[in-house]
Amino acid sequence: MSDALLKTRALQSGYGKTIICHDVTLDLAPGEITCIIGPNGAGKSTLLKTIAGVVRPVSGSVTVAGREIAGLPAAQVARSGMAYVPQEANVFRQLTTHENLTMGSWGDKTRTQEACDRIYEMFPDLARLRQTRAGNLSGGQRQMVAFGMALMLAPKVLLLDEPSAGLSPLMVGQMFDIVQRVNGEGVAILMVEQNAIQGLRIADHGIVMAAGRVALQDQASNLLASKEVSELYLGSRS
Repeated sequence: MSDALLKTRALQSGYGKTIICHDVTLDLAPGEITCIIGPNGAGKSTLLKTIAGVVRPVSGSVTVAGREIAGLPAAQVARSGMAYVPQEANVFRQLTTHENLTMGSWGDKTRTQEACDRIYEMFPDLARLRQTRAGNLSGGQRQMVAFGMALMLAPKVLLLDEPSAGLSPLMVGQMFDIVQRVNGEGVAILMVEQNAIQGLRIADHGIVMAAGRVALQDQASNLLASKEVSELYLGSRS
């Protein structure tokens, strides 16, 4: 995909001498959502951490808007226009909602208030909870704070690791609404999601990972319609 905003090429990474991700090649176009699905232990979260600079790659390439970022520290990766929301430990629980958001603007303190106003407009619940400690928020509310922190510097690319994990069925639907709302602001999203059916339903493209490799890539609608993918990865469609 020649106009891809985010590209990985033959990316390999892992922990110590153990390689988890093998030769991963993917493209994320501007303004699109790509959903990564697959069984536990497939390397999905490790892939996001590698792209975000949390895990150092063994080999391969990662580019954002044509700039090579593979191997850069996470702070430098963030300055390239990428934001990463991990599945766990994604907020400062002792800080208030507002304090968490201001932490998200570490790279450009001059626009903190402007950025906070934008986040509060996008997520009205956070405006109401601005003085509440993050540790006292519900799981869904903490996810909104994590989204807000990631958006404080207006990234071009957002990496989401299991945004619906641990949420109630009602909050799962609201969380996917938030993902679509953020995407509607023009942010390209690469998302790992165990809730494969709902993740693919809001995505443009889908990637199936297995044993640390990309097993299949296609339009999300095609993966949803695939009998093989359904039997192996999607389970019940109820």
